[in-house]
Amino acid sequence: MADRSAAAMSSASSSGAFAAACIQQHLRHVVDLQADVLADRDPEPLHQLRVRFRRLRSTLKQFAPALVLPPSADDGRIAKIARRLGMARDLDVLRLRLDQDLLPLLPEQELLALKKMFKQLRRERKLAFEELVEILQSRRYLRLLADLQGWLKQPGFTPLGDEPVLGWLPQWKLAVLADLLPHPGWRVDDPHGTSGLEAVHQLRRRLKAARYGLANLRGLEPDDTALDRWVSRFKAMQETLGDLNDLQVLQSAITRQLDSEIDAVVPTLAALLADSRTTAWDQWLQLSAALRPIAGRQQLYAFILDSPSPQPVSPQPVTA
Repeated sequence: MADRSAAAMSSASSSGAFAAACIQQHLRHVVDLQADVLADRDPEPLHQLRVRFRRLRSTLKQFAPALVLPPSADDGRIAKIARRLGMARDLDVLRLRLDQDLLPLLPEQELLALKKMFKQLRRERKLAFEELVEILQSRRYLRLLADLQGWLKQPGFTPLGDEPVLGWLPQWKLAVLADLLPHPGWRVDDPHGTSGLEAVHQLRRRLKAARYGLANLRGLEPDDTALDRWVSRFKAMQETLGDLNDLQVLQSAITRQLDSEIDAVVPTLAALLADSRTTAWDQWLQLSAALRPIAGRQQLYAFILDSPSPQPVSPQPVTA
């Protein structure tokens, strides 16, 4: 977080000031990326925009009790924008996985059978990008950015937001971790059923929010080793479940374009997808194993509570 001010990074700053510094960081990246995204010369700026917008949303939710935000920063409105920003990126991810991991391994006959799907993916990507441009130039989106930029010039805090951030550090951890471990996605045995797929998909989102929220808190403690360890663990879990989700979405997209079952038309591709899903699921079980028993959960609980104490404030004399 090198681009935050030293004052904002200080553990002596208020919760509101610290949150405002996080918001400013993410918002600046969102604004700076817009021109490159609209140029559409490279998929990376869109990926970074999506990440930064998600981080911005996560930060606003995490520190909501400390902030008095403009009405346009309502989470429901931001969530709608975030979903529409993601459509073109999702298609980029699918095409990248096909091009890099799968197509080089397919026989010519199967590549020919997939021509219709390639054409449809290009059509969907074009439509998704047109919608993306519409969003980035919409009054709602531009109003949100303008309102947050205006708010940052004179941020509003609740009484809690005026209190030292370090004194509330366990709360800011808890804000992104409270509902993580009880999530039903940890207890899915079969990821291929509809309910199992949805549960692990939602758990992936929760892991991502936990990772982003903890990353916001870097620099508050003398040593970020424990925090970075949890961020890395959550990132690995989230990315593994992301692989599983991408593979399922890709198989569904392929199946929609074929006249027969995928195994009959492109058996090599079907086998590769099945093997990749098995590998991703096995990796998920391995990564998540430590957090399933009570000992693993207690490690996370201890991390939440293990925060340095703020400097005591000397009581002020009461005058009549």
